[in-house]
Amino acid sequence: MTQATRPGRWVEPDSGIGLGLDDVGPGTFGMQISTDRYTSHDYAERERERIWMRVWQIAGRVDELPEPGDWKQYRIMDQSYVIVRGKDGELRGFVNACRHRGNMLCTANSGNAKRGFLCQYHLWSYDLEGKLRGVLRENLTGQVDKTDNSLLQVSVDTFGGFIFLNPDPGAAPLRDFLGPEVCELLEPYHLDEMVTVMDVREPLECNWKVVMDAFEEGYHINGIHPQLLAVLAIDPETARYRFFPDHSVAVAPFEVKGASAEKQVEGILNLPDTFPSTVAVMPRFQELVADYRNDDGSVDFPSGVTARKLLQQATRDTLTGMGLDVSGLTDDQMSDNQGWVLFPNYFMTVRAGECHVIMSEPHPDGDPNRCVWHVSSYMYLPPEHRDAFRVGLTDVDEPGSYKYFEALQQDYEQMPRQQLGLRNSRLDHMSLVREEVVIGHYHSVVDRYMADKA
Repeated sequence: MTQATRPGRWVEPDSGIGLGLDDVGPGTFGMQISTDRYTSHDYAERERERIWMRVWQIAGRVDELPEPGDWKQYRIMDQSYVIVRGKDGELRGFVNACRHRGNMLCTANSGNAKRGFLCQYHLWSYDLEGKLRGVLRENLTGQVDKTDNSLLQVSVDTFGGFIFLNPDPGAAPLRDFLGPEVCELLEPYHLDEMVTVMDVREPLECNWKVVMDAFEEGYHINGIHPQLLAVLAIDPETARYRFFPDHSVAVAPFEVKGASAEKQVEGILNLPDTFPSTVAVMPRFQELVADYRNDDGSVDFPSGVTARKLLQQATRDTLTGMGLDVSGLTDDQMSDNQGWVLFPNYFMTVRAGECHVIMSEPHPDGDPNRCVWHVSSYMYLPPEHRDAFRVGLTDVDEPGSYKYFEALQQDYEQMPRQQLGLRNSRLDHMSLVREEVVIGHYHSVVDRYMADKA
């Protein structure tokens, strides 16, 4: 595969595909965002019906359910579903309620039901395909049509190792919702081969869209993450964007602050302090740098060589040596995090061999000033090391008891402060700047769903 055929080439200015800030003209997206969508109970109720009950949403990872009978519960607000792997290996989703009197079948977060599901109320039983198999004292129950009383099925599908669920009985296929271009751009990362190395869920004192907004722009880095400025040069003029009907992707090229070769190398070597996954790449990076070190230890790069390019080569060499196929990814994808927004509640930064995900959803109590955020990280690891690094879900009950890595902790502390400001009745809208164009696009999608009463 040649460089020119790789989907990731869209970030290159000469590709004619991606957009720069100057290509997104005034008025393309609304840049004044009403604040009632963050604080209004009425707005939250309409969101429930027009967004959450109608869209595909991520419910977990495929590797959570490896064996027949493995199941997990997925909840969104007051709705509960169970996803189970059948004896045929297929994943299926059902409304988590017995067809007899509506008793919840599965009350735990996960489990195994090799023999099927048994309602503990009146002992009706269902197989892994949702079919009603047994009724207590069946000879006395009267005319119970087993075919008509199977569990209510919901659409479940997978992409990139993630399980998606859609509560809408009339849901279009997942691939149609994502769109062919989104699938083509993400497939070369081999997300399905990555292992969960962080997985934390916690209630937050802010609206779920405050979380989404926070990760859709880099404009806040100077104010909230000043420590990153010592490593990264933030230049919004070099950012590239692609906007799809419901989703988007943006990338700002990774650049080391400081023009000299010494400063470039120093910045790269400091990366593990902020991006721990780069630890594995550093030995190969230092080998490549050694070719340009002088006897006194200083570094000189000839024309055309930069620390960025050496980092890209080191990343490609390291991941290939570990067994990950990175042939479908460009050199830029070795170093640059692309920020993906998949509507309605999924933000992911991804580059070769790793991705970090932020999801948010309305709080089950219905308060628009609260939400649940779910943060997770995934890395490619050789098969023999995966079990040692794989982690399960951590549910945080006591606010502030879990300490995130530095940058994420700073966001965690900032978002509730914004929600307090948004609750002021005199503030009826937010005003976005050009660098926040992804937020503008995102809320244009929110507006479209909220206006559609179908």
